Amino acid sequence: MDLISLVERIGEAPTAALFGLATGITFGVAAQRSRFCLRAATVEFARGRMEDKVAVWLLTFSTALVWVQATQMLGLMDAADARMMAVPGSWSGAIIGGLMFGTGMVLARGCSGRLLVLAATGNLRSVVSGLIFAVVAQMSLSGLLSPARDRIAALWITEGGRNMDLLAATGLPPYAGLVLGALIAVLALVLARRHRIGTARLIFASGVGFAVALGWVLTYALAQVAFDPVQIESATFTGPSAHTLMFFLDRDAVLEFDIGLVPGVFIGAMLAAWFAGEMKLQAFDGPVTMRKAMIGAALMGFGGMLAGGCAIGAGVTGGSIFVGTAWAALFFMWVGAMLTDFLIDQRSEAVTA
Repeated sequence: MDLISLVERIGEAPTAALFGLATGITFGVAAQRSRFCLRAATVEFARGRMEDKVAVWLLTFSTALVWVQATQMLGLMDAADARMMAVPGSWSGAIIGGLMFGTGMVLARGCSGRLLVLAATGNLRSVVSGLIFAVVAQMSLSGLLSPARDRIAALWITEGGRNMDLLAATGLPPYAGLVLGALIAVLALVLARRHRIGTARLIFASGVGFAVALGWVLTYALAQVAFDPVQIESATFTGPSAHTLMFFLDRDAVLEFDIGLVPGVFIGAMLAAWFAGEMKLQAFDGPVTMRKAMIGAALMGFGGMLAGGCAIGAGVTGGSIFVGTAWAALFFMWVGAMLTDFLIDQRSEAVTA
């Protein structure tokens, strides 16, 4: 069945949700099996090590660059039409939101995407943190916190009515993104070999990057045949978590890519954990851990919405098409996470020792 026939048979909105489900399942399986986590990578780097967690993150990021840039060169998607590129970006939001998100993911012991994956394996801490994240994200999108988000985001906006395309702004050729991705992949594979990371884990880490490219290609293809405007997007968890929450609370909510993505990640991660025998109920270790996780989830909810995306949405999805504010947000997520680990976790461990 071709895409036009599928749209005619089930409709544009259900097709978008179906594509989100496919992207989410791919992401969920790959993320669970590879143990992909930006928080773990930043903590490892902050402590002067570049081992398996950094290698997995670099491989995911690099393969997303390679896959997405290759699809552009083949004409399977056009980053210029992506919503995060076609609308103004916020430098102030990327900086402040990135710092808040980075801080939050260290306190919560996982970024929003990682919390969703862990929740699917029976981690009750992640369930609670994920719900808080989704509620605060919704409050930041259109609720009590939205005026504060708007004011901060408006402090410094990209020029020209669009976000900055880093490749175009730097005058680099179209294939430069592909080359950069390949170079980062080489570094990741060197680290993987040094620390004896198994082939299966490397394949699944690459699968996370592939899931990002899959989302871009599917939504772009749908936009070409749909009668109504379709948002060209891929994996991200700040907005989608809020939208999915409201979908189950509002009878007037409609199907879209986001509504398939979040359940898809949960299903994929749960199936992967089930077949690997890794399903296990886990709770908070104590009140201190619970407070830190709740505060961290709230910081990620507001920070991710302010930054224009989470560690996946801005850090990998936006980064893969060289959105200027996405790269800025990713940088400041690293900074915020490393500072938080140094000021809170490392000091706490030193006192305990």
